[in-house]
Amino acid sequence: MARTIMLACIGLTLMTGTAFADPIEGTWKRPNGTLIKYAASGGQYCGTVMTGEYKGKSIGCMSGKDGSYTGKVNKLDEGKTYNGKASVNGNTLALSGCVLGGIICKSENLTRQ
Repeated sequence: MARTIMLACIGLTLMTGTAFADPIEGTWKRPNGTLIKYAASGGQYCGTVMTGEYKGKSIGCMSGKDGSYTGKVNKLDEGKTYNGKASVNGNTLALSGCVLGGIICKSENLTRQ
């Protein structure tokens, strides 16, 4: 009985730690194969290109929690910055950015690595 209670407590502790994690943190793969890493930085989550032509460049920073984020997204190949939104659902990061009040938008889904 004591062993069962102890295992239940350990399981709850592990689940609680996961529930409070900010799911945008980690490495994500774009459809073109480029890897992006989001990490905490000064109260935000900033994305850095880990592979490819723009390796080491920032793709912008987002604020938020619980799988929903807003901020800026840099489209490095265009040299433009978009107002961005991101949402995490399991192993998928839906990232979108808009300019001109939402008239021009681009989006893509990234996969957690």
